[in-house]
Amino acid sequence: MKQYTDEELLAMFFEGDNPNYAFNLIVRQYQEAVYWHVRRLVISHDDANDIVQDVFVKAWQALGKFRKDSSLYTWIYRIATNETLSFLKRKKRRFLLPIQDVAKQLEETLEADVYYEGSEMEKKVQKAILSLPAKQRAVFNLRYYDEMKYEDMAKVLNTSVGALKASYHHAVKKIEKSIAS
Repeated sequence: MKQYTDEELLAMFFEGDNPNYAFNLIVRQYQEAVYWHVRRLVISHDDANDIVQDVFVKAWQALGKFRKDSSLYTWIYRIATNETLSFLKRKKRRFLLPIQDVAKQLEETLEADVYYEGSEMEKKVQKAILSLPAKQRAVFNLRYYDEMKYEDMAKVLNTSVGALKASYHHAVKKIEKSIAS
């Protein structure tokens, strides 16, 4: 599939003859990246698929009001991150679980995941990442796995670059400590 710039996709959506087709191109261009971003936070393939579907429904509903203050890419990631963090909060509340138990449940999901193909060391790293608070895990994943610039992360997470750098630094230190023990 041809890769389009955000500007081309938005022009097709706002100025083209078929906004449905333009939105379909947006979904096709960003769906896989959004899926993996969400999946790394919730672990479960089924939960990730449900959240990604919700992300693109929300994006469809709000795209007509998109102000172009940020790139389409960061806007979609912001929706995905917010949906994922909301999902994790609902999960915690629904089962009245302390955050440590949510992390434990995510670890168990990782252990039982038939799609997981990583080594034991990669699994240990994943478990260390899962022990982080949800927002810190999102910061780590956006920076480490998605290689997102701090400026884009600030737009996605609605926080300052300095706070993100500190959060990422603390996440790395916690992961290193967890792996070493």
